[in-house]
Amino acid sequence: MNVTALLFASYADALGRPAVELSLPDGSTVGDALVRLRGMPGGTALPETPLVAVNLAYAKPGAALANGDELALIPPVAGG
Repeated sequence: MNVTALLFASYADALGRPAVELSLPDGSTVGDALVRLRGMPGGTALPETPLVAVNLAYAKPGAALANGDELALIPPVAGG
Protein backbone atom coordinates (compact mmCIF):
# COMPACT_ATOMS: atom_id res chain seq x y z
CA MET A 1 0.00 0.00 0.00
CA ASN A 2 1.07 3.58 -0.52
CA VAL A 3 0.64 6.41 1.99
CA THR A 4 1.75 10.03 1.91
CA ALA A 5 3.58 11.40 4.95
CA LEU A 6 3.27 15.16 5.28
CA LEU A 7 6.09 16.87 7.17
CA PHE A 8 5.96 20.35 8.66
CA ALA A 9 8.46 22.88 10.03
CA SER A 10 11.50 21.20 11.63
CA TYR A 11 10.41 17.73 10.43
CA ALA A 12 10.39 18.90 6.81
CA ASP A 13 13.75 20.57 7.36
CA ALA A 14 15.24 17.39 8.85
CA LEU A 15 14.12 15.16 5.98
CA GLY A 16 14.70 17.85 3.35
CA ARG A 17 11.19 17.80 1.89
CA PRO A 18 7.59 18.56 2.85
CA ALA A 19 6.16 15.17 1.90
CA VAL A 20 7.31 11.57 1.48
CA GLU A 21 5.54 8.80 -0.41
CA LEU A 22 5.87 5.54 1.52
CA SER A 23 5.29 2.07 0.17
CA LEU A 24 4.35 -0.16 3.11
CA PRO A 25 3.12 -3.74 3.43
CA ASP A 26 -0.62 -4.27 3.83
CA GLY A 27 -1.61 -4.19 7.49
CA SER A 28 1.00 -1.55 8.41
CA THR A 29 0.39 0.86 11.25
CA VAL A 30 1.29 4.46 12.01
CA GLY A 31 4.19 3.09 14.07
CA ASP A 32 5.48 1.14 11.06
CA ALA A 33 5.41 4.31 8.96
CA LEU A 34 7.32 6.18 11.67
CA VAL A 35 10.00 3.48 11.73
CA ARG A 36 10.35 3.81 7.96
CA LEU A 37 10.61 7.61 8.21
CA ARG A 38 13.23 7.41 10.97
CA GLY A 39 15.31 5.14 8.71
CA MET A 40 15.53 7.82 6.04
CA PRO A 41 18.38 10.38 5.89
CA GLY A 42 17.61 12.98 8.56
CA GLY A 43 14.91 10.78 10.09
CA THR A 44 16.71 10.41 13.39
CA ALA A 45 15.67 14.01 14.12
CA LEU A 46 12.05 12.84 14.48
CA PRO A 47 10.96 12.29 18.08
CA GLU A 48 10.10 8.79 19.28
CA THR A 49 6.39 9.60 19.51
CA PRO A 50 5.45 12.64 17.43
CA LEU A 51 1.90 13.93 17.25
CA VAL A 52 0.37 12.25 14.20
CA ALA A 53 -2.86 12.61 12.26
CA VAL A 54 -4.22 10.18 9.68
CA ASN A 55 -6.66 11.72 7.23
CA LEU A 56 -7.10 14.77 9.49
CA ALA A 57 -7.83 12.79 12.70
CA TYR A 58 -5.27 12.31 15.47
CA ALA A 59 -3.93 8.75 15.56
CA LYS A 60 -1.85 6.59 17.88
CA PRO A 61 1.10 4.45 16.74
CA GLY A 62 -1.02 1.29 16.67
CA ALA A 63 -3.61 2.75 14.28
CA ALA A 64 -3.95 0.80 11.05
CA LEU A 65 -3.16 2.47 7.74
CA ALA A 66 -4.91 1.91 4.42
CA ASN A 67 -3.81 2.50 0.86
CA GLY A 68 -3.99 6.19 -0.01
CA ASP A 69 -3.98 7.45 3.58
CA GLU A 70 -2.42 10.80 4.40
CA LEU A 71 -0.21 10.75 7.48
CA ALA A 72 0.68 14.16 8.94
CA LEU A 73 3.51 14.56 11.47
CA ILE A 74 2.77 17.61 13.54
CA PRO A 75 5.73 19.28 15.27
CA PRO A 76 5.38 20.94 18.68
CA VAL A 77 4.17 24.50 18.53
CA ALA A 78 4.61 27.32 20.99
CA GLY A 79 2.77 30.56 21.02
CA GLY A 80 2.32 33.64 22.99
